Amino acid sequence: MPRLLRPVRRLLLLLATLLAPALSAPLAAAGQDALLPVDEAFALSAKASGRDAIEVRFAIAEGYYLYRHRTAVEVLDGGFSAANLALPAGERHTDEFFGEVETYRGSLLATLTGAAADDATRVRLRVKYQGCADIGICYPPQVRELDLALPAPAGPSPVVALLGASPRSALLGGDTTATGPGLPLPETEAYRVEVATDGPNRLVLRFTIAPGYYLYRDKTTFAARSDKGAVVRPGEWPPARTIRDEYFGEQAVYFDELLLPLEVVRAQAGPDTLRLELGFMGCQENGVCYPPLSRRFEIALADAPASASTATPEAGAANGGAGGGIGLFAALGFALLGGLILNLMPCVLPILSLKALGLAGSGESPARARAHALWYSAGVVLSFAALGALALGLRAAGLALGWGFQLQQPLVVGALSLLMFAIGLSLSGVFTLGGGLAGLGQSLAARSGPAGDFFTGMLAVVVAAPCTAPFMGAALAYAFAAPAGVALGVFVALGLGLALPFLAIGFLPGLAARLPKPGAWMDRLKQFLAFPMYLTAVWLAWVLAKQRGADAVGWLLVGAVLLALGLWAWEAARYRSATLRALALAVAAAGVAVLWPVQQLPAARASAAAGGGAIAASQPAADGSLPYSAEALASLRAEGRVVFVNMTADWCVTCKANERAVLATNAFRHALERAGAVYLKGDWTDVDPAITAYLAEHGAVGVPFYAVYPADGGAPEVLPTLLTSGLVEAALTRATARGGTP
Repeated sequence: MPRLLRPVRRLLLLLATLLAPALSAPLAAAGQDALLPVDEAFALSAKASGRDAIEVRFAIAEGYYLYRHRTAVEVLDGGFSAANLALPAGERHTDEFFGEVETYRGSLLATLTGAAADDATRVRLRVKYQGCADIGICYPPQVRELDLALPAPAGPSPVVALLGASPRSALLGGDTTATGPGLPLPETEAYRVEVATDGPNRLVLRFTIAPGYYLYRDKTTFAARSDKGAVVRPGEWPPARTIRDEYFGEQAVYFDELLLPLEVVRAQAGPDTLRLELGFMGCQENGVCYPPLSRRFEIALADAPASASTATPEAGAANGGAGGGIGLFAALGFALLGGLILNLMPCVLPILSLKALGLAGSGESPARARAHALWYSAGVVLSFAALGALALGLRAAGLALGWGFQLQQPLVVGALSLLMFAIGLSLSGVFTLGGGLAGLGQSLAARSGPAGDFFTGMLAVVVAAPCTAPFMGAALAYAFAAPAGVALGVFVALGLGLALPFLAIGFLPGLAARLPKPGAWMDRLKQFLAFPMYLTAVWLAWVLAKQRGADAVGWLLVGAVLLALGLWAWEAARYRSATLRALALAVAAAGVAVLWPVQQLPAARASAAAGGGAIAASQPAADGSLPYSAEALASLRAEGRVVFVNMTADWCVTCKANERAVLATNAFRHALERAGAVYLKGDWTDVDPAITAYLAEHGAVGVPFYAVYPADGGAPEVLPTLLTSGLVEAALTRATARGGTP
């Protein structure tokens, strides 16, 4: 039993490694109270030991270290021509941020060699350095300026003279210790935060910032939740000071105090309780920068009507319905974040497990790990760009296709199902592909070279693209309305987001070094990972059944059996005659060829409609929905009815999650009854020009898409991609209130 559990323990270790960065910030915050001021942690002094050499010394406190590659000395003025900075060898180790580095502990003596001019009496230096504490907090890069007296041509070594300190610069010399910024305050004392109500729909946020500390304006975020769907929007920010930040460049910051109004946007009338979470970052002048901080407040809101400006545009932007209202940088940011979230989608995880397995078992150098990450990222980015360009081109040519169009094609769905099945067979040990078949799917996905990395990236994009993640809708809507060059930039950002976790592992040796070492456990884990592949193949077979019915699944199963037989026969004939191997290949090819009849089958939806006639088409489905049509929507709106429209697809994971969690519940059905609303559902599982035209009319590029039409015949309210019961109920209530009687 212990041997059977060993792969599971290794897998848990791998997951813990990937989650480690998310857990480090709280630990760093817990240890910051024990942090020394920077000039006590790294006490700097200098003297001219002669007219041809200057000694720069650091006394490093216990539990702290300096980076060799971040230490530099330059001459500002004073008639000393520097030649070389001699640094001793440091302690070698792999750093989480910088890779292979050398560090100093205890003390450091650096010698700047050169020559002083005959008439030179002083020299002014600039010393740059950066260090960290063992508790996990690193200081920002430091800069100190020193003014030293040079010895007379034949005189003894002089004493170092000091100049006054300036912001971000302490001047040291001789045995004198500089006065630093002082021990950093606890973050609750450095930043005191209060929230007060100023009327039913307005809050005032107040930051009281301790002297010697500042707050970043653009690192301040707001998140609000309430049972009635209220949100907050920041008002006009007060003027800020601009500083040059070592990490972020030019930044707007606040000293002393910040007063910011917050507008409360109510989704429903009545009293409410708002749960507000603030995120912010700040630093101590000449000292440490705090990790990301947060504060939470619970605020009782007085009785008030729903806000007149309830955020239809913002809701649409979240789903893609108002994507044109965002700018390029917002679209790129949403695309990057949406691509990152795609890594968590169940349709993508089986593919990523292959690459995670390869990384865990590679045991290769940091250079090879970076190469793996770059080739995988190239496959992801180029595939996203190609898929986006194809979708844009097909739409421009007048074809009724949108995002996720590849899984609207039964031939593609069937081929992906067989490919996942074949990968699972290989992981289970049924066959292994050698050099002659190295170009086929599983061999490429499982091998560790550039071709395997690139192909795995391509495969991840094909499966991931139809999965709609939050923030993707607005970015895709922007891309489909933007010029071609700008649109491709959005698709590239999507690809970078999807590739980001593996880029982090490849370029942060501290993460890669914690991955489990190769061993016998890899075989058991490889066999285990076959089952997610089989489940993915089953899911795709279910999608195919929705598109082309039971006959299509029958053909697919025949193809799977033939493919398995051919691959098994290939393995059995590996070291036998070429004739047997050719026969095995022919059987496997026949398994793939049976997909062609699948493409010729009529759509399952069309067959059902033909068998049931008009009566079947008018009957509600089990979830209470009626099939969408432009005529049905127009008729219901002419009657003054509230209409809830759901555009969905069986291959859309987000759609199915929303339907199961919200739209299939009794709460949703009761909300429809209270509003007297009709539920229309459009099925985009197969190509449907009418649904594509509807999505295009609302600026959406894919599913899910949700719209609530009010009783007064006005414009619909577009809901976000991810639904909650409260959000849907509030939208139906607003639609009822806008004229008409349930």
